[in-house]
Amino acid sequence: MELLQLHYFRTVAKLEHMTRAAEDLRIAQPALSKTIARLEKDVGVPLFDREGRQIRLNAFGKAFLAKVDAALLLLEEGQKEVSDLAGLEHGSIHLATSTLDRLSDPLNAFVALHPRVNFRITQGAMCEMAQLMEAGEADLCFTPMPMERTNLSAVSVLREDVYLAVPPGHRLAGRKSVSLSEAEGEPFIGYKEGFQFQQMNDAFFREAGFAPNFVCRVDEAASIAKLVAAGLGVALVGNCGGAQSRLNLLAIESPACQRHFRFVWNNKRYLSRAAREFRDFVVAYFANDAAAVASASR
Repeated sequence: MELLQLHYFRTVAKLEHMTRAAEDLRIAQPALSKTIARLEKDVGVPLFDREGRQIRLNAFGKAFLAKVDAALLLLEEGQKEVSDLAGLEHGSIHLATSTLDRLSDPLNAFVALHPRVNFRITQGAMCEMAQLMEAGEADLCFTPMPMERTNLSAVSVLREDVYLAVPPGHRLAGRKSVSLSEAEGEPFIGYKEGFQFQQMNDAFFREAGFAPNFVCRVDEAASIAKLVAAGLGVALVGNCGGAQSRLNLLAIESPACQRHFRFVWNNKRYLSRAAREFRDFVVAYFANDAAAVASASR
């Protein structure tokens, strides 16, 4: 039994489709089929039920997959530990996140200091990130929403105020602050339903006591900023610079509108030195940035 066979088996088992698995593994389908057949011969039982071109993981396969997942995870953790012994510069980090906007500056700074650390970044929805963390496939998750599971630990990284963005010439443009309820009836630009930021914004609207009139829903903060600047509507935005720095950002007096970004990791899995260093670096980066802002405002 070879390690490569186990990697191939895991991919086929999770996709239950030989062609898609071959494409994902970037090998020829006949070669993959032969590899799986040799593995089944070594194990002594069929791991898949086959009906024509359809394959389904059977009871033997499900039991074997659980052991293969555990074995490969242990090997991956072993590689991380060996990399740690070789030093930080040989480390790797698998980062899961829904947005890179807030992380781009500290990420660039960390890479400049440690150019040989290998990053793998996966962007996805909250459910996808939770699955990666539970399975131990991602080292760190950067998220504005809590993951409340007993085997996950978290540290606060960044607190961001949420503002009401209005276009130039808007009736509220001359104000420094507003109650969110004052925007009731305004045309709103928002994220698509299900996006993490939109879920948080919807909670703010419920607390303010009204349902917004969305005239457009997008999937990027930059698009929201451009549409507001064009006068299409108003929006809830974080003060993270870029295009949004050209908007009229009004502080929201009530309800309290804030996002709390955090790093999450699985405390039952080995966290590599590189991942620990990156986590601590980003926490310190934003702490120093907040201290500089506070000092400048005095």
